[in-house]
Amino acid sequence: MHIVQILLPLADNLGQPFPESLLGDVREELVSRFGGLTAYGRAPALGVWAHEGARQKDDIVVVEVMVGNLDEVWWRSFRVRLEKLLAQEEVVVRAFEITTF
Repeated sequence: MHIVQILLPLADNLGQPFPESLLGDVREELVSRFGGLTAYGRAPALGVWAHEGARQKDDIVVVEVMVGNLDEVWWRSFRVRLEKLLAQEEVVVRAFEITTF
């Protein structure tokens, strides 16, 4: 079993919030494919990183999906689609192997 986390930005590179319908479509695709998700969105998380000598930041929501079979090809394709859809250089999608009881 794996948990896949998506660090989903809430705004574009100019700081304009994405329409709720856009993020809703992403959530719906994940729910339809995997049967559910958890979104930690009560208060946006703040991502900060250095890029070309300057500090950058994003408000993000962490979306988690539990999967039995980790289809890495599908997840890479999904990440690339998100990057194009949200006009981002990189969207972090990461997976952790877990044990459930």
